[in-house]
Amino acid sequence: MIGYYIIAGLIFVVSLYVSNRLKSKFKKYSQVHLRNGLSGKEIAEKMLYDNGISDVKVISTPGMLTDHYNPAKKTVNLSEGVYTQRNAAAAAVAAHECGHAVQHATAYGWLQMRSQLVPVVSVASKFSTWAIMGGLILMTMVSVGVGQTVLLIGIILYGMGTLFSFITLPVEYDASKRALVWLETENMLTPQEHEAAEDSLKWAARTYVVAAVGSLATLLYFLSIYMGNRD
Repeated sequence: MIGYYIIAGLIFVVSLYVSNRLKSKFKKYSQVHLRNGLSGKEIAEKMLYDNGISDVKVISTPGMLTDHYNPAKKTVNLSEGVYTQRNAAAAAVAAHECGHAVQHATAYGWLQMRSQLVPVVSVASKFSTWAIMGGLILMTMVSVGVGQTVLLIGIILYGMGTLFSFITLPVEYDASKRALVWLETENMLTPQEHEAAEDSLKWAARTYVVAAVGSLATLLYFLSIYMGNRD
């Protein structure tokens, strides 16, 4: 299990670094006020309108960096620091979340695939760790064969979460691309503001990359234990 703790520790350190950098970038670019004077809410509403989307509402949600698009309720949920603010960071986040709404409206394949996996992954994530730990304990204290079977079940369940993490990557990068293209095409930002928005979204995307790579590394570690104990 030492290998697991080393991997978990490395993932934690990298994740903490990226998260802190994202918060730092968001704080920095929150000081870059938009020349057009539009709030995050107004940016989002205009992007939706320009893409012919009239059935999605833009609402405020509590917290910091809690922004998300809800495909079931068709709402673009903007955090308090984005909804009313008029800066480059707010514009980037608002446009990014609308990028997901555009994906939904255009039946973007990767988003549809991720949405279909949500129910399965939500169940798998609840039991994967228990199955993996249970399998390791059974292999040591009861029966290697029984333990291997339970461990394999846990690995398969954990693998679903890993798959979900990697499917999320093109969804997030595409949403950012749509956001930046729209912001530039519609001349919503000055060159300086656009550069700030782009950098904000790059760091936001890196949080998903770290999560996916970390999940894969953990999956491969447990898989190596399983393969190493096969008869």
